[in-house]
Amino acid sequence: MNTELNEIAKVWPDIQPIFSVPHNEKDHLKLVNLLDNLTDEVGNNENHPLASLMETIGTLIETYESQNLDELEGDPIGALNPLMEEHGLKQSDLSEIGSQGVVSEILSGKRQLNVRKIKMLSKRFKISPAVFI
Repeated sequence: MNTELNEIAKVWPDIQPIFSVPHNEKDHLKLVNLLDNLTDEVGNNENHPLASLMETIGTLIETYESQNLDELEGDPIGALNPLMEEHGLKQSDLSEIGSQGVVSEILSGKRQLNVRKIKMLSKRFKISPAVFI
């Protein structure tokens, strides 16, 4: 085993739960909570030292969800419409992400969701932020 693998083998038992695709809802929720915390820490800063970790955790969550959860069809913005319908919401009900005009621009694709809005939507609908990434 080369030196790099030896070093990984030493720390793997401690980090394995973080860097593995979850296999049950409990592990999935742990990763979602970790991603929420990373989102708070990293924000939109692509140069943050933990930015790539946020991307990795998002990918692991996405892998679990694609295998285990019903998929919302469409792009991230397209996922918002069925969620709003399911919860009986209008554009004005999403004031936490902006005015009705901002929400309209997001739904029409004229404006992108940022990390802060994704976090708010994931908390509002109690779903993974990966739905909107």
